Amino acid sequence: MKFQFFGKVIVGLIGLAVAGIPGLILGLVIGHLLDLTLLKNFHFGSSENLDRIRHSFFETTFLLLGYIAKADGHISPLETDYADRIIAQMALGTQQRQQAIELFRQGAGSAFELEPVVAEFVQSCGKQPLPQQSLLLFLISLAQAEHGVTPSEQSALARIARLIGVGEVQLATLLRMANAQQQFHHQGAAGIEDAYAALGIDSTASDSEVKSAYHTRMSENDPDKLTANGVPEEMTRVATENAQEIQKAYELIKQTRPALR
Repeated sequence: MKFQFFGKVIVGLIGLAVAGIPGLILGLVIGHLLDLTLLKNFHFGSSENLDRIRHSFFETTFLLLGYIAKADGHISPLETDYADRIIAQMALGTQQRQQAIELFRQGAGSAFELEPVVAEFVQSCGKQPLPQQSLLLFLISLAQAEHGVTPSEQSALARIARLIGVGEVQLATLLRMANAQQQFHHQGAAGIEDAYAALGIDSTASDSEVKSAYHTRMSENDPDKLTANGVPEEMTRVATENAQEIQKAYELIKQTRPALR
């Protein structure tokens, strides 16, 4: 493979030119580390690997949607409607729609085992955080469908987050963000504090921090970036809706901060 010796050759030659034999040795060591990084990135971005991540993301999402929906002991009509809305937004074909419904039912079943499903998903994604965060946001949105997250649903989300490698503080931030963004889904329901929460910050943030948070949230919901990180293209349509809500939040903040206009 072309990346196998690229780093060692280039960095080794630079080291030789600068510092002779000692520089060559150091360059070979640094180049070897560079080669490992290039190989890892090449493997992650390969079409074969991305297809594997997309397949895992799709299956894991609907299995865990069912698991979260049943976390409080029953599946409410609002939770079923939310799952149906996701399926509708994705514009799935008949076969995929049936598969999504069956996965939802499996995740809600008493025989469902959480740990191996999440472990397989984490293995597929590697250390790429974006697919994992996107998955959590899907699940949080479902949990909020029935008038907020119940204690049993929050416990289930925390369990999933731990298995993925997301800490309590980060999960709490995602919960606040998702709740605030939901307020912007309903015209006129959100206030200025919701706007800051939707960006994952508070009102004491500086102008530069507000702008940085806005660009970060928009990047996290960018369909092209999500697709490049293994999120199925059909599922990025939900992220487009999130981006619209983030945009509304930022516009509200701009009204109170002349420097951002």
